[in-house]
Amino acid sequence: MLIREFAGADWPRVWPIVEEVVVAGDTFVYDPGLTAESARGLWVEAPPGLTVVAVDGDRIVGTAKMGPNRPGPGAHVSTASFMVAADARGRGVGRALAEYALDWAGRQGYAAMQFNAVVESNTWAVELYRRLGFSVVGTVPEAFALPGGKRVGLHVMHRFL
Repeated sequence: MLIREFAGADWPRVWPIVEEVVVAGDTFVYDPGLTAESARGLWVEAPPGLTVVAVDGDRIVGTAKMGPNRPGPGAHVSTASFMVAADARGRGVGRALAEYALDWAGRQGYAAMQFNAVVESNTWAVELYRRLGFSVVGTVPEAFALPGGKRVGLHVMHRFL
């Protein structure tokens, strides 16, 4: 698997992954009615951020975006988000993207990485991030509505680089 910078021509192969994750409604705070055009504006980062794709053969199997968590006085802390195609999960794609983002943030001089909204019921992601050195620094109770209406917390996770 190769992780490389996103190119504009990748969007038609990235959009189905983004759409699949968003429509599932159980891990991202994006509107399930998101269009390809509005999703591209949310997902593709402008500098100093970066968007990447994970490629297996000639197929894009995942994508990540990363950059400063906040502007100005908060710009020394990075953030990142990850999406993996459903049929590619469990094969290390998410971990590879997360490790790439951590390495990138360190090389860019960020002091830490923070995830602002990790759905607490997304136990796979929570455990992966813990294995990568992140801690839950707080949980906003019932801040995320799962399909069907059940509300669960959103973790804020943090790790120094």
